[in-house]
Amino acid sequence: MSAQKILMITGDFTEDYETMVPFQALLAMGYEVDAVCPGKKAGESVATCIHDFEGDQTYTEKRGHNFTLNATFADINPADYDALVIPGGRAPEYLRLDGAVLEAVSHFMSEAKPVAAICHGAQILTAAKVIEGRTVSAYPACRPEVELAGATYADIAVDAAVTDGNLVTAPAWPAHPAWLAQFHKVLSSAQQGSLAA
Repeated sequence: MSAQKILMITGDFTEDYETMVPFQALLAMGYEVDAVCPGKKAGESVATCIHDFEGDQTYTEKRGHNFTLNATFADINPADYDALVIPGGRAPEYLRLDGAVLEAVSHFMSEAKPVAAICHGAQILTAAKVIEGRTVSAYPACRPEVELAGATYADIAVDAAVTDGNLVTAPAWPAHPAWLAQFHKVLSSAQQGSLAA
């Protein structure tokens, strides 16, 4: 049985933990993960930022690591992948302006392939117009966008996640254990379904 292929769409000033942790954890679980960024090639990197909660009215932001991409966005075909991961941070704000990114997201959602988005990743889902009627978690500041896109905002604890069909979402990186566990379950169900077909 071949490993499921997962596409991760990320970009400059993606949230450090929300990119590095799922990328490494999914590889450790035996999945193939291709991390891409529009306008960049395999071997190039994106800058990450660290969002933390230190008692201010919103998160603080610090420079993180350089995250090396292992695939080239211009070369990918979403049909070749079994699932999609969308990290948060500041990258989704500009990635949602890229038509090819929105087309890729639309492909995964229309084909009911597993999709995991965390924190500000919901901004890409809303721009792609793919969450109407769904229950979606996101960073609380994204709640108006989620609701304007016709979804029900899941007001859950910062360390919780929610699954609605093929879509797994969470508010921020403290939810990694729940978010990744639920995504793994959806991936496993999808693989069993394809094997039974």
